[in-house]
Amino acid sequence: MAHITFWFDFASTYSYLAAMRIADVAEGRGVSVTWQPFLLGPIFGAQGWTDSPFNIYEAKGKYMWRDMARLADALDVPFKRPTTFPQNSLLAGRVACVGQDEGWVADFTQATYTAQFGRGQDISTAEDLTPILTSLGLDAADVFARATSSDGKLALRAGTDAAIAAGVFGAPSFTTNDGELFWGSDRLEEAVDWAATHAA
Repeated sequence: MAHITFWFDFASTYSYLAAMRIADVAEGRGVSVTWQPFLLGPIFGAQGWTDSPFNIYEAKGKYMWRDMARLADALDVPFKRPTTFPQNSLLAGRVACVGQDEGWVADFTQATYTAQFGRGQDISTAEDLTPILTSLGLDAADVFARATSSDGKLALRAGTDAAIAAGVFGAPSFTTNDGELFWGSDRLEEAVDWAATHAA
């Protein structure tokens, strides 16, 4: 079966838009999806950035927030700018890694993005994420215990290392089985089409 990997960091605005539509787009072309959390911090750090480029470059940030509002409206998904940007995505990323093994990574990812960029809520702490996990019928304390264990920490680190090895430099990104890399929410359809026609 044709397949793509969806690389995302919960701090990424445009990853929200991709997360809300990737399942439908991929299913429509018969393409399976691996939801792979990673951290942008190490990648940005290697480029000499200590903050999001949307904060470093004021004009770029201003454009991004307006662009997000337009695109969310066109996709009919909620949008509200959170007070803090970027938020610390470490714990959410580790939790998503637990969800990879148990089949709820997509639901958790969509719910977390909706909380952050749909309702403008914080998603950095266990207190922030507990209602999301509870709404999915999960034992939040148990999930956090596994997410913050040695294995849980290593899982997200391995995801970040794999992203770097795949050439990922931003989020969202998509890779196919034949090694093609696509960057940006606006490249989702192109990535899925490539996987369906070239990388089966």
